[in-house]
Amino acid sequence: MILVCGEALIDLFVGRPFGAGLASDAVPGGPPFNVAIGIARLGGRVGFLSKVSEDFFGHYLLRRLGEAGVDTSFVVSSPLPTTLSVVVTTPDGQPRYSFYGQGSADRSLLPSELPNNLPDEVSAIAIGSYTLAVDPVAAAIEQLVERESRRRIISIDPNVRPRVIGDVTAWRPCFERLLGRCAIAKASVEDLEHLYGRGTDVHAVATEWLARGPRLIVFSRGQCGAIAFLGEAVLETPGRRVDVVDTVGAGDTFHAALLVSLDEQRLLRPDAIGTASSVTCSHQGAALPTRADVEAVMRWSDA
Repeated sequence: MILVCGEALIDLFVGRPFGAGLASDAVPGGPPFNVAIGIARLGGRVGFLSKVSEDFFGHYLLRRLGEAGVDTSFVVSSPLPTTLSVVVTTPDGQPRYSFYGQGSADRSLLPSELPNNLPDEVSAIAIGSYTLAVDPVAAAIEQLVERESRRRIISIDPNVRPRVIGDVTAWRPCFERLLGRCAIAKASVEDLEHLYGRGTDVHAVATEWLARGPRLIVFSRGQCGAIAFLGEAVLETPGRRVDVVDTVGAGDTFHAALLVSLDEQRLLRPDAIGTASSVTCSHQGAALPTRADVEAVMRWSDA
């Protein structure tokens, strides 16, 4: 089982004016939530560790996790509200976020609320997004990583959200400290720009990150595909051309597919990972694909 830790929230997609207001669509989301759903849909065993609200949205999030086959026994209930992430999509399909999460459930997980012992079947822990940067949940996740990193694979995807984190430069030492406990690190080129500035050389960053501890580094580069670093080996795969509606959830699908592939075969499969992400980009919201979706696209591409 892969245990995914972090937030579960509602992405509120706001569209054109409708009557006296604005048209909107409420979609369950949050990168860790998406990764958990993605792993389940791709056929992997997965659990979700988070603090989820007892409000209407929280019950909806839990129902969606259960329907996908995610183990929710690690979830802690909270009377605090669910975080809302308002998403406006630009003409080129890129999302722009506004977060409403102060005093919300997903940020309130305490170190004392962590499970004392994880089941032996948990082979890997996936962490990421803004719950690595806002306390008390950040302290809880760091404590879990510190406790478990010697026994289980830790995979990190920073999924940097400057609007939530604030000063990303000030947070970077914390991220790099976590990086030292991880075996796998996945990031997008946008994450690298937030962390190190525009024009950052992915090869230089990979060299630095590998020296800190991770054994596998994978960077997603949108339509340019992906690049992976394993020791001195470098593997690149091109992107696939798709009609982009929006890119919400594409990076989360990438992370989920990477983990499922490694879990099943102990091999890096960037061709399958890239295909999974491209399927997500053809839908609005984090519409993570099933294994059948991915295999169908791969069969079509090979025809």
